[in-house]
Amino acid sequence: MREALKAAKRGLGRTSPNPAVGAVVVKGSQVIGRGYHRKAGLAHAEIEAMRGLGKKDLRGATLFVTLEPCCNWGHTPPCTGAIIGSGIKKVVIGALDPNPEVSGRGVRILRRAGVEVSTRVLEGQCLEIIEWYAKYITTQRPFVILKIASTLDGRIATASGRSRWITGVESRRYVHRLRSMVDAVMVGSSTVRTDDPELSVRLVKGRRNPARVVVDRSFETPFTAKVFAGVGESGGGGGEGGEGVFVFTTKKAKREKVEEARSLGATVKIIRETADGVSFKGVLRELGRAGITSLLVEGGARLSASILRERLADKVLVFLSPMVLGADSIPSVGPLGIGSLKGALRLKDVRVSRTGEDILVEGYTGGMRSKGL
Repeated sequence: MREALKAAKRGLGRTSPNPAVGAVVVKGSQVIGRGYHRKAGLAHAEIEAMRGLGKKDLRGATLFVTLEPCCNWGHTPPCTGAIIGSGIKKVVIGALDPNPEVSGRGVRILRRAGVEVSTRVLEGQCLEIIEWYAKYITTQRPFVILKIASTLDGRIATASGRSRWITGVESRRYVHRLRSMVDAVMVGSSTVRTDDPELSVRLVKGRRNPARVVVDRSFETPFTAKVFAGVGESGGGGGEGGEGVFVFTTKKAKREKVEEARSLGATVKIIRETADGVSFKGVLRELGRAGITSLLVEGGARLSASILRERLADKVLVFLSPMVLGADSIPSVGPLGIGSLKGALRLKDVRVSRTGEDILVEGYTGGMRSKGL
């Protein structure tokens, strides 16, 4: 199963809206086949692992797969049928498919056909690989990762707004790898005006750029901003992640600005306004409808506060740089209105690691991971 997990990781960032899955075929004490799901619409991991092996090779073999084999028709035939027809004797599954229309059915079909099935092997690791898919398939909303890069005293910029670069190159490379895997990256209009970020993948080779998402209550973001670069060439918001630009604004936006953005190829959505600005619940709903399964939020203090206040982040990544800026600089998170320690947001399943000279603290807010999905 560990070999299957290694194979699954090769598909991360390439399979949306499908999950990343790996599979290994073992006969006797030898691995005779490996495979992973490469892209939505292409063969699933089980088929890739069995490809090139005849029925004679597969008869009596054991298939290890990180996710329950599918039993329904989609872009490809159900894997359960191929497994049953192959002569494979046993299937070892890491995690059941969280899709409520599928979960457990694949196992039952295999068992009824006489295939021996074991489940929940290295389940935690197998679930972690598909946590984005699990959130999307059960809620039709993207899995939200909030990223914060701050000093030891929780500051993200100097008093004048300068923030390049608080964290080191290893931390930035980590974030670029993550950008290359998620479907979309989101920032607020203030971040666009202050930093003019590209939101592209530059420090990782051979990966595609995510869709770019701007939240702007009055749509004051200029079209000269780097987030709009090449929008006409990337096909707008698009489906299945990929390049494109989304702008979420409110009725305060000028109609002419909205129409011009759409003519350029951007996807513009008018969202309900809240006390914080644009309704982020509305934003996530629209992104889910567009097929965005994972969202990396790289906003400033205000955007981070809004996401945390509404409890909309599933996972939080905090990169801590070994420097101090002081109270006259800009805090990493804006006001949350918390009056006591009991009301504080406490992360779960916390991990601490090093990225160069920085420290990375990552944890879950109590959403999908803590529910075992």
